[in-house]
Amino acid sequence: MRDAQIGTALLRWYDREARVLPWRIGPAERAAGMVPAPYRVWLSEIMLQQTTVAAVNAYFERFTRRWPTVTALASADDAAVMAEWAGLGYYARARNLLACARAVVGRFGGRFPQDRAALLSLPGIGPYTAAAIAAIAFDAPETVVDGNVERVVARLDDIHAPLPGSKPQLTALAARLTPRQRPGDHAQAMMDLGATICTPRQPRCAACPLRPHCRANDAGTAALLPRKTARPAKPVRHGYAYVARRKDGAWLLETRPPQGLLGGMLGFPVSDWSDAPTPAPPLAADWREVGAQARHTFTHFHLRLTILTADLPQAAQPERGAFVAAADFDASALPTLMRKVHALAAPGLRGD
Repeated sequence: MRDAQIGTALLRWYDREARVLPWRIGPAERAAGMVPAPYRVWLSEIMLQQTTVAAVNAYFERFTRRWPTVTALASADDAAVMAEWAGLGYYARARNLLACARAVVGRFGGRFPQDRAALLSLPGIGPYTAAAIAAIAFDAPETVVDGNVERVVARLDDIHAPLPGSKPQLTALAARLTPRQRPGDHAQAMMDLGATICTPRQPRCAACPLRPHCRANDAGTAALLPRKTARPAKPVRHGYAYVARRKDGAWLLETRPPQGLLGGMLGFPVSDWSDAPTPAPPLAADWREVGAQARHTFTHFHLRLTILTADLPQAAQPERGAFVAAADFDASALPTLMRKVHALAAPGLRGD
């Protein structure tokens, strides 16, 4: 009875308060018979992994203008997609994005499969993303559990066991709430509730449609949940970045290996990243150290890059990388780390 009451109250709230998002078919549109485009659902879910809605909106709009269908994306140039992705981070997602689009076209005739098992067979689609696509795009009764949903469920049932160990319990509780009618709207309603009302800090319990059913609210523990196991401190790695311009203003850039951090992305030549990095200049030159370091944080470590710059003669021949003409160089197309390097290094380079 309680689960049904929660579901009814949640959908009633969602019908009034659903966020307007560029990839979403809202509840009124859904009731009028409109259905979501699986391509747009999939693209938004990949972009939203470890990224906020606010950060994704503009990227999603640009991607769908440039590649409006999965077939268009599958035929896109790899470098163009990687450049368009620059700034979103976690670049393995962009590589998997292309691989998945090509698999959908090659194996499924350009149509996303509807069942979870087939979705899981596609590159870059894990259990959460498969459930989200199946529920939102095809209205399948799949349980969709992201960080927002974990938080909502932990508070509804006053679960104090810490994450990530409590994830199976929270998933099972979320599954009990998943209805057979309107499961896609239910999944999006749970996410919206967590993003706008049941927020990590200072939850707006007074405005919550589920307040009468929330055990953490009754116990006064909502703001404490979900509990999380303390993470160890991230280590710090160091490296060198080499920023050089030729006399005609061309920049020396290289494409990183396809696998690993920033895989396949264009950037400035760098050394290894370690406790004691080995200098690795791309050619002999009068390298000058910039006073500030480029600082960046990856999932598992903090990075500190010492930046060296050099003005090069027109005849310079690098051992790695290639020159990109000034007219073709766009710092905004570089990944975030390389944009930081550029911002610190560019003022000291002439580019006659």
